[in-house]
Amino acid sequence: MAASPEDRNLSDIRLCPVAGIRLGTAAAAIKHVGRDDVLLIEMAEGSACAAVFTQNAFCAAPVTVAREHLRQAPRWLLVNSGNANAGTGTRGLADARASCEAVAALVGGRADRVMPFSTGVIGEYLPLDKIRAALPKAFEALSEDGWEAAARAIMTTDTRPKKAVRRIEIAGRPVVVSGIAKGAGMIHPNMATMLAFVATDARIGVGLLQSVLERAVNRSFNCITVDGDTSTNDACVLMASQRSEAPLIEPGSAHVEAFQSAVDAVLAELAEAIVRDGEGATKFIRILVEEAASEDEARLVGKTIAHSPLVKTAFFASDPNWGRILAAVGRAGCKDLDISRVAIWLDEVRIVAAGARDREYTEARGITVMRRPEITVRVSLGRGQASARVMTCDLSLDYVRINAEYRT
Repeated sequence: MAASPEDRNLSDIRLCPVAGIRLGTAAAAIKHVGRDDVLLIEMAEGSACAAVFTQNAFCAAPVTVAREHLRQAPRWLLVNSGNANAGTGTRGLADARASCEAVAALVGGRADRVMPFSTGVIGEYLPLDKIRAALPKAFEALSEDGWEAAARAIMTTDTRPKKAVRRIEIAGRPVVVSGIAKGAGMIHPNMATMLAFVATDARIGVGLLQSVLERAVNRSFNCITVDGDTSTNDACVLMASQRSEAPLIEPGSAHVEAFQSAVDAVLAELAEAIVRDGEGATKFIRILVEEAASEDEARLVGKTIAHSPLVKTAFFASDPNWGRILAAVGRAGCKDLDISRVAIWLDEVRIVAAGARDREYTEARGITVMRRPEITVRVSLGRGQASARVMTCDLSLDYVRINAEYRT
């Protein structure tokens, strides 16, 4: 997708080091030669770690193992790109555990304090020998300044790294939140994105950290879609090193909302970057659904529009075929929807009023909007006060080509 000024700013972000969090990368030649594809993250002793994972029933082996190890106060994350270790049965689980054992042997720790993450092709066994061989270099490279290399090491079909950072003050003391993510295709998160790793130096307990993460995910990664496919490997991790001089963030304190807002902003920025980099995408689409009976209903309508191949291909063709949007709203499943109260806009142009074509709408006005690289679809249901936002992209010829050639 051609980068807008806003998009270029997202790519140019320089991440802040997070005290107590070190990252190191190495090249294992899992799928491509000559690029880093293994990432090791070390959390200082005493760090808190929260995570959410895919809801896909065929979750990958590393997801199963990471869920188990999350309960053991993990200190290391091992990430590889180029191979998903999904659909690999009992051997895949054994390989995921063996990769944790390899890290433990290297760092002198326990295997159950290592969380593994993988992304790439489904159905192929993890190349353990390559990962083992690369680990010493990743360990040697561990640095609090390793964020930029880490953002690139986790990429697969991404065309650029996804990064976000926020700096806030709590009781006059600085707190930083830095994050990276990967994802461009197979994006319809049912918890998070393909992979996202966010760290903060805040002092906060693991229970509250998990609550903050889940709330932020529901406002960001759970509101994006590229192609409607929930991956087998989705995971989002939030680490807190406890190294800030700011006071402990406690439930119910005045500091919780400030910290929540910072995490919300980082995850929202990462989520938007993923959609902007959607495989073959040429347009960025925001869908705002207003006056819904509930937030869930608003999100359902937004996602129904965003998932429609007919709607997405119309955006790619700059074709103001507004009937496709109208049809998507109608089949979203809103109980007892009064279509006479529904209105729809493309940016500033109202295309539907009182459930029918707006009297002032013209095809020329519709084409003008549809040719823009960023478009907002706004839907008013006229049945309540709730709203939701969904972000998506168009569906292009390049999307078909990229995914047809993914394994070749």
